[in-house]
Amino acid sequence: MGAFRAFPYLLPVLSGALVLVPLIATGSDSQLPKARTDLNPKDVKRVERVTRPTADFSKAEQFETMSGGAATTKAIANGDAFSHFSPNITFEEEQNFKLGNALFTKLWVSSPSSTQASDGLGPLFNARACQSCHLKDGRGHPPEGAADATSMFLRLARPARTDEEREAISDYRKLNFPDAVYGEQFQDLAVPGLASEGKMEISYEEVPVTLGDGEVVSLRKPSYSVSNLGYGPLEGDVTLSPRIAPPMIGMGLIQAIHEADILANADPDDKDGNGISGKVALVRDHMTGELKLGRFGFKAQNASIRDQSSGAFTGDIGISTPDTPFSHGDCTKAQAACLAMPTGVQERLGPVEAPDPVLSLVTFYSENLAVPARRDIDDPTVLKGKEMFYSAGCTACHTPKFVTRRDAGNKAHAFQLIWPYSDFLLHDMGEGLADGQQVGVANGQEWRTQPLWGIGLTKTVNNHTFFLHDGRARNLTEAILWHGGEAEAARSAFAAMGKQDRTALLTFLESL
Repeated sequence: MGAFRAFPYLLPVLSGALVLVPLIATGSDSQLPKARTDLNPKDVKRVERVTRPTADFSKAEQFETMSGGAATTKAIANGDAFSHFSPNITFEEEQNFKLGNALFTKLWVSSPSSTQASDGLGPLFNARACQSCHLKDGRGHPPEGAADATSMFLRLARPARTDEEREAISDYRKLNFPDAVYGEQFQDLAVPGLASEGKMEISYEEVPVTLGDGEVVSLRKPSYSVSNLGYGPLEGDVTLSPRIAPPMIGMGLIQAIHEADILANADPDDKDGNGISGKVALVRDHMTGELKLGRFGFKAQNASIRDQSSGAFTGDIGISTPDTPFSHGDCTKAQAACLAMPTGVQERLGPVEAPDPVLSLVTFYSENLAVPARRDIDDPTVLKGKEMFYSAGCTACHTPKFVTRRDAGNKAHAFQLIWPYSDFLLHDMGEGLADGQQVGVANGQEWRTQPLWGIGLTKTVNNHTFFLHDGRARNLTEAILWHGGEAEAARSAFAAMGKQDRTALLTFLESL
């Protein structure tokens, strides 16, 4: 705590650096810890016991209400349910959380501006503030009717074309390659005097699916394109991958899960023959270049919350940080007019538009948004739904619980029993959900298992129930029915259930 008292704006990087432990190779040049050495033998037995999957669905499990352990908020489950700080942070950390919140909600403006601490927007951008996409720290949605696409955007990428490019991906130095003109992300907004890159277009086809009891559910199958292109055509082999903003809760706890515990669930060659072959995502730290386990983002392309935050500042808002010092955001060499626009860099403050401690404070805020407490855990329908969730095989990917590492960077995240319902691995989800875009080790059909905690409060917080990476699913039933590939068996089990059992499973999900 001395650092907070002496320098209240200088926060430690809470990334949980790897300790020196025996290593296991998981790729050509990658190494991850094989076992947890943050635990003594007694702790190991405790963790194994408490994280063992339940076989008793007659009652709730011990501590099941506290989805985030001591970092769970018991506040009333209203529209602010995702915006509370973890109750186990210190009073001084609460101050930094509130400063981070102010920066997270801050609206940036174009340069030059009289408000020099707030200029630097764009020049091309998707949103003016972090909160614009993560409204109330929750889930984004596709544009509906006349609404804009502020909480949704398109990632742009082409495959490797040369041996040198393929080597860069295999060595984890590149995730993929941007469009030569439009860069890594399609920006539909621009500062005054500059043309935007264009408009995202979405069309839907309704696809009926008949369930085992004869009920018919209509899925909407999206198609994506772009129009009104401001800088010429896209390259022919560039893919468009849609993204909605994910909810922000519990990220610090996810960061505190020990690498060995995530690795323990990986089975890339499906050696156990269960049809599930979760794969570890390996990425390089933005600043150090060190190989780490990716666990954030829809394709687990970021190893830390700081990496995730710095990428969003630059790609979404066009604001440079010490980690991503590109003050023209995603402008490319082919966009001369964009590169000629003024930036918000103030020499007296440093070489970037958001100098320290901005990124550190936003990172701290993102690390400490509390997970809401479970609801109705003893309800008979919820318990029946939990049993259906397990029996359908959903827990093969949606791992219910972990105990975080004792040596986590922040004590608030250390040695907590948490219930995220994710293994944080990459899985082939089939052609139906494929975006065709490679992101590092993730191919065009692979996605990170999304955590489910808080999913039942989506309607309460964000006034919608759009799910999956692009919000195509209008409810939880549709979201499940879109599962394919490794999740096909679980999806089929759900579809074959009677109405009462399906309803119970959905009620269980809504209690999370």
